[in-house]
Amino acid sequence: MIAVFLADGFEEIEALCPVDLLRRAGKEVKLAGVGTTEVTGSHGIRVQADLPASELLFDDLEAIVLPGGLPGTLNLESSQAVQKAIDYCIEKGILVAAICAAPSILGHKGLLEGKQATSFPTFQKELKGAQLSSEYVVQDGKLLTARGMGVSTQFGLKLVELLASKEKAAELEESIQWKK
Repeated sequence: MIAVFLADGFEEIEALCPVDLLRRAGKEVKLAGVGTTEVTGSHGIRVQADLPASELLFDDLEAIVLPGGLPGTLNLESSQAVQKAIDYCIEKGILVAAICAAPSILGHKGLLEGKQATSFPTFQKELKGAQLSSEYVVQDGKLLTARGMGVSTQFGLKLVELLASKEKAAELEESIQWKK
């Protein structure tokens, strides 16, 4: 199961585009709401989460996804449930994916030290010790980072590639008429 964390102020496209693509690929995805199950995005769109983040069970986690947005990223970072999930994933070698401002959470934890990473340009200074990449989506081991809303589809397709298969990602890329 893939958990996508939502906190008030999250960037809607960065969260929901990967969810859509992963579900099209047949993956089980749960929306985990920080503090509540009705979460409001940074542009006023309300989303009903599947469960509170505090009730997320880690036993069958394949990955976690941290969307950006403000103040969503700050709300994710201040959540004990999100911090515990990140720590668990790092300890167990489970994929942690973050986009836009959210890679700053990983940077503040020191998890990007010596790793290739990216984020929204104004947040790159927060990626402590990272080797900054000019790519829009960057994978380094079990960490996946991306720049922002404009690459949400590319980010989602990379998640499909890593969690389903390259073939499924290529199939979806063709079916949604996405051009690189």
